[in-house]
Order: sequence, then structure tokens, then C-alpha cells
Amino acid sequence: MRTTFRKRWYLFIPLIALAFIAFGFITMHLWNWLMPVIFHLPEITFWQTIGLMILSRLILGGFGGHRGRGHHHCRRDLHEKWEKMTPEEREQFKENIRMHRPPRMHRYSKDEKTAEV
Repeated sequence: MRTTFRKRWYLFIPLIALAFIAFGFITMHLWNWLMPVIFHLPEITFWQTIGLMILSRLILGGFGGHRGRGHHHCRRDLHEKWEKMTPEEREQFKENIRMHRPPRMHRYSKDEKTAEV
């Protein structure tokens, strides 16, 4: 199955192009149906719609060049800082995290649970 897909991947290019064009036309018709009535904006053409879609993707999310990286580098940096901390600094760091956590995320020890009940 995989070898068949690898041999014929180029057949999906027209399908992707067709989906992009369909999404552009749907977006254009929605804009021209809603925006002039609600916000008194002018109607737009297909190419203006494509330009707006590209611009909004750039502004709101980029083109996804960082997918494989994730937040692993942040985690690694935090782990390195943690390893360099003294036990007192670690306790202070934990307490700081507990103080800034939303109330629903507070974790109570067994002593605190029995004291509240």
C-alpha cells in the first residue's frame, strides 16, 4: 500500500489545488454574503479572497515551520536550570509555582485534606 502511494503521490496535487480553490470560493461567497450587510464592506473578488486567506494565515499562524520542534527546547532549558538549583532554590521555585497556579489546579497534601474534612 505504501509503495503504491509513493509511486502516485503526484496524483494528489490536483486534488489539493481543487480543495484550495473550493475553499477560496466558499470564503468569497461567505464574505460577499455577510460582510457588506453587517459591516458595509465592499464585495471582493476571488483573488482578493485568496490574498486575504494568505495574509490571515501569515498574521495568525504562520505556515507551520516549527511543527517538529514543539516545546522540547523549553523543557530542556528548564531541566538544565533545575539541575543547577540548590535544594532551597528548588523549594522556593515550587512554592512560586503553587502560588501562581489557578485554584482548580492546587494539589493538597494528605495532611491538608484531612485538616479540611
